[in-house]
Amino acid sequence: MSKIKCIIVEDQPPAQRILKKFVEEVSHLEQIGVFSNGVDAMEFLKNNPTDLMFLDIHLPKITGIEFLKSLHNPPHVILTTAFSEYALEGYDLNVVDYLLKPFSFQRFLQAINKVPRANNLTEDSTLTASKMVAQELFIKSGHEYIKVLIDDVIAINSDSDYTEIHLTDKKVLSNESLKHWLDVLDQNIFLQLHKSYIINTSKIDRISGNQVFMQNKIVVPIGRAFKERFMNKMIS
Repeated sequence: MSKIKCIIVEDQPPAQRILKKFVEEVSHLEQIGVFSNGVDAMEFLKNNPTDLMFLDIHLPKITGIEFLKSLHNPPHVILTTAFSEYALEGYDLNVVDYLLKPFSFQRFLQAINKVPRANNLTEDSTLTASKMVAQELFIKSGHEYIKVLIDDVIAINSDSDYTEIHLTDKKVLSNESLKHWLDVLDQNIFLQLHKSYIINTSKIDRISGNQVFMQNKIVVPIGRAFKERFMNKMIS
């Protein structure tokens, strides 16, 4: 199985470490270089075939945007930056995706899965990536990223500035919003049942009145605005 050969162009050591860790977690990615500026990365690209580049916009010597514009035949590019105002300019340069720091591992995987098949990624490895996203979830909890199986998620509820992920054997607090989980999870399986709840429909034990009784004795109220869609989905 061919791997995507990638380089990291990032001048901040903490950001380098996060990207290297994320790359190591994905079996079909191969890191072949890490650079703190565009000049060194440019010299490397002259003699080393590269499929994908994680490129920070704020770099010393030459900005990431200037560096990208200088390349005649650049690899696929995923931009990384803490400043959202550069997103439009990045897409004008035909980048694959734009990661706004700090980003989760799940968001990282979404970006990876946008890399076109035209590179060395085979169909088998594309399926492997899709399978990984479908099976695993990295939850940012405080300063940690906790890996869980998506099938273990029973329900998610929002509480003030964080969300609670109810699993089959424990509960994990997440820094992400409820909307984030709606965007990330398969909406054929995970449905919003209330303004504060998302449930895994495969974990329902029974529905009674305006309440859904989940596994692990979790009881979730059905919000009026969500009831019709939910019932149509469950009885169709």
